[in-house]
Amino acid sequence: MDYCFRSLTRVSISTIVLAILLSSFSFTCTESYALNPNGNITIKWDIMSWTPDGYVAVVTIYNFQQYRNISSPGWTLGWTWAKKEVIWSMVGSQTTEQGDCSRYKGAIPHCCMKTPTVVDLLPGTPYNQQIANCCKGGVISSWAQDPNNYASSFQVSVGVAGTTNRTVKLPKNFTLLAPGPGYMCGPAFVGKSTKFITPDGRRVTQAMMTWNVTCTYSQLFWDTGV
Repeated sequence: MDYCFRSLTRVSISTIVLAILLSSFSFTCTESYALNPNGNITIKWDIMSWTPDGYVAVVTIYNFQQYRNISSPGWTLGWTWAKKEVIWSMVGSQTTEQGDCSRYKGAIPHCCMKTPTVVDLLPGTPYNQQIANCCKGGVISSWAQDPNNYASSFQVSVGVAGTTNRTVKLPKNFTLLAPGPGYMCGPAFVGKSTKFITPDGRRVTQAMMTWNVTCTYSQLFWDTGV
């Protein structure tokens, strides 16, 4: 009888422990989703000026998630060019590979890849290679936790591209990687042109054209942490 009682006690304790663990895991998943029910990463591509063979754009990654930061080693952004575009130069970021630029005999582009991969520059980058909101090693705070540091930007000069709103083509197949399972990105679409206010607040300028891409966390329901 005593043996049976001890066995039942062990079974009961094991069952209770298992139930607590399962309920804790379930709460963590639900809590993680509740903290970011409608959060997303928005990529805004603002064409600031046209060049003889393309354009100069400022690309900004906004972390509109409420409590999920992008931590070290930071974000990695990729896309596929619609035509035969090349990246002549970048400020505030760089591509991980140059690709085959052998057809160029004079000035060599920064990147000739059909599907470039871009990463943020590190803190301490020389000022002449920086723009606002760059060079944080790809780390971005969430807007709810730090509204002053929820964006990351870089400038890109694109060649062999359209030179007007009608001839330029939007990149395709955007990808955004970050610590964890990463993000699922929708297609780029033309949005309302971004407006910019000068530091003295007396003049408003706007982008020639603005594209938007929305990326959502790919394991929203089964994440075990924020």
